[in-house]
Amino acid sequence: MIEGSARVRKTELECARWHKSTYSGSNNDCVEHAALPSGRHAVRDTKDRTLGAHTFAPAPWQAFVTAVRDGSL
Repeated sequence: MIEGSARVRKTELECARWHKSTYSGSNNDCVEHAALPSGRHAVRDTKDRTLGAHTFAPAPWQAFVTAVRDGSL
């Protein structure tokens, strides 16, 4: 599991409700997101879920989402 500075419990990721990104293509190039009970956000590649997930604290996640939406990323 790849994570930021805070440790995310494995059970938190195992119990997460994952949602496919609306930006994912139809070529099986999919990304899934989950809002975790701890307030962090997790992202994983649907092609190989066994690789784990990247996790982000709320502020960096919001900055990322904002950058994607406004096209600055």
